[in-house]
Amino acid sequence: MFSVQKWKCSWSMVATVASIIVLVSVVHLFLFPVVPSLDYFSARQVQYKCVPINSSLEQSTDHVWENKPQGLNLDHRFPTDLHNGVVYRNAPWKAEIGRWLSGCDAIATEVNIVETLGGRRCKSDCGGQGVCNHELGQCRCFHGFSGEACSERLNLSCNYPGTPELPYGRWVVSICSAHCDTARAMCFCGEGTKYPNRPVAEACGFQMNLPSEPEGAKLTDWAKADLDNIFTTNGSKPGWCNVDPAAAYDSTVLFKEECDCKYDGLWGRFCEVPVESVCINQCSGNGHCRGGFCQCYNGWFGTDCSIPSVVSPIGEWPKWLKPAHLDIPSNEVTGRLVNLDATVEKKRPLIYVYDLPPEFNSLLLEGRHFKFECVNRIYDERNATLWTEQLYGSQMAMYESILASPHRTLNGEEADFFFVPVLDACIITRADDAPHLSLENHTGLRSSLTLEFYKKAYEHIIEKYPYWNRSAGKDHIWSFSWDEGACYAPKEIWNSMMLVHWGNTNSKHNHSTTAYWADNWDKIPSDRRGNHSCFDPAKDLVLPAWKRPDVTSLSAKLWSRPHENRKTLFYFNGNLGPAYTSGRPEATYSMGIRQKLAYEFGSTPNKEGKLGKQYAEDVVVTPLRSENYHEDIANSTFCGVLPGDGWSGRMEDSILQGCIPVVIQDGIFLPYENMLNYESFAVRIREDEIPNLIKILRNINETEIEFKLTNVQKIWQRFLYRDSILLEAERQQIGFGRVEDWAVEFLQQSDDDVFTTFLQVLHYKLHNDPWRLELAHLKKDYGLPPECLIRIK
Repeated sequence: MFSVQKWKCSWSMVATVASIIVLVSVVHLFLFPVVPSLDYFSARQVQYKCVPINSSLEQSTDHVWENKPQGLNLDHRFPTDLHNGVVYRNAPWKAEIGRWLSGCDAIATEVNIVETLGGRRCKSDCGGQGVCNHELGQCRCFHGFSGEACSERLNLSCNYPGTPELPYGRWVVSICSAHCDTARAMCFCGEGTKYPNRPVAEACGFQMNLPSEPEGAKLTDWAKADLDNIFTTNGSKPGWCNVDPAAAYDSTVLFKEECDCKYDGLWGRFCEVPVESVCINQCSGNGHCRGGFCQCYNGWFGTDCSIPSVVSPIGEWPKWLKPAHLDIPSNEVTGRLVNLDATVEKKRPLIYVYDLPPEFNSLLLEGRHFKFECVNRIYDERNATLWTEQLYGSQMAMYESILASPHRTLNGEEADFFFVPVLDACIITRADDAPHLSLENHTGLRSSLTLEFYKKAYEHIIEKYPYWNRSAGKDHIWSFSWDEGACYAPKEIWNSMMLVHWGNTNSKHNHSTTAYWADNWDKIPSDRRGNHSCFDPAKDLVLPAWKRPDVTSLSAKLWSRPHENRKTLFYFNGNLGPAYTSGRPEATYSMGIRQKLAYEFGSTPNKEGKLGKQYAEDVVVTPLRSENYHEDIANSTFCGVLPGDGWSGRMEDSILQGCIPVVIQDGIFLPYENMLNYESFAVRIREDEIPNLIKILRNINETEIEFKLTNVQKIWQRFLYRDSILLEAERQQIGFGRVEDWAVEFLQQSDDDVFTTFLQVLHYKLHNDPWRLELAHLKKDYGLPPECLIRIK
């Protein structure tokens, strides 16, 4: 309820609060949204099955911690399967974890959380060149602007300093011979041309030399601009900046083929159609996406404009803040409302998301030189969603789900975890793509540059927020999406939980495993990196990589194909190294594992025309790209999960097509492997057992195969980012009235996905990580009976 007491305030203050009272009285304080005809929000919610364990249990009032549940026999109620796993919500978990989830996660109740909405103003309202963080009263400036009020204009050059030999400087992705937009270090045609906003990216603006060999590729001469052609108005010359799209499509004029539409927000062969750019959660409907940076409407802030301030219309608050009881402050005020408290019922775990300065996320998106970089979608000429094959798109998917989750909180004192959104997928793909992201101070190592970003984010949160020191960062979560995961995490943040795709414990492979030198972390000094491993199963979590929503595979239910229809015993399709045409030349690629597999079981002739030593007709080990890759996996009983430069997407491919994964990478954890019971659905083969691989698989009996296949068919949705996909489906329907086939298909899926699994892991860790004893003094309401809590005697 409102707490209305004596006030001393200005008439503007009275008007502000009066408007709040009117709005709230209309909806009786309970604010439920009008949902679209397809209820995406309900479909996204974690559907807990409320199975009481003991109806006589009462909620603890002192919220103390205990080491083991008392009076609740989880071992008896939740027995193990054939491989010592305990099933919870269709997934076989490690016994201790599965028992706690079955007995405690399933009965968690909502608790009252006070969410505080900020009302701090920013200097000059950020001058129209940024977004005001109303929690801190600080500006988040757009690309090319800086300063307390975003009034300082930066000069972000497209080119490195020139020399007589290289007048435009050494090559860099942003290199420009035309007009450089120094706010973003991006190259355009510029004023004086018919299409000044048409990109002149990379080779477009430079002369091309004919290939030195027949059928060879043209070579770009980065020292010689091609302005005569790209600026020409003569239709018989290969132009660009003055080429009319209709005439070019009709082939009545020539155009330079090396020019294309690489930048986000533009569509068509000649960039003639403006379209939506990709922003985090597309600004949640509360802002405009300007090339990747959300320009929030008045009163809204956050990377995705999802955080309301005291002046935001209450009826437009996000769903994770509804329904809410409002509490008008009773302290003496002399002007505007500074903060507003709203009490919301939420289930734990609760996650606080730092609103970091945009250099760690939004600016990296806004300045992308290739629209596909580090995102999981783009938009076509209809503004319809096109999902990408970008494996690193999972980082964006997870970030968006956390921001829109009912488990999100603005109350750092009540938060159980703190998410730090640094987008390394964008940092690494953009490393050295413009002079302001140079690797010159990092000896050419993208890993070193990325470490620096994480270090700066750490320094920011310890300076601006009080939460890190309460647990020395142990309750903080960082995401590392690149090939070797958190190997290059700065030593200062290693206490935290790392979300990765590469769970290398360094127990065997205790050095950088990538064959790509720029990502190698071996040369990063220990005074920056420390001597930590890449993955600690006691605190970290491996998440699945992003896989493009495949309607064909889903509608065909490839994951459910029975064993009798899987005629191939073992299948692996991928790069097999230097012995094969177009194979990776480095002997260290895949740590040599793929090469060993091909040597024994290769089903495609190598450069010498040889098959594998133990070639068998029902074993496929090939580097040849399959036109029916998913079908081939669905026709196989066992599928190889081998590394590439680090992790690869083979685990996801196997599970999503219902194939039993065969993991061959020693000391390296796969998705959820420290949480789920892998013996219930997968096979692990040591690297030194590769010569015996097929013999081992043929000796697995039919009962065991059926048991594993059945479990794969039960967990496959835990490898889909369904929550993020449904968020996009909702945006498409609300914004354009569009319901695509992928949206319909994903609405039909109802089992737990990646994000739900992540929340279940956090809930377990919240009550079972021993270091949580350090926070017992906080005495929070956890919405659980005392038997589910860790108690200090």
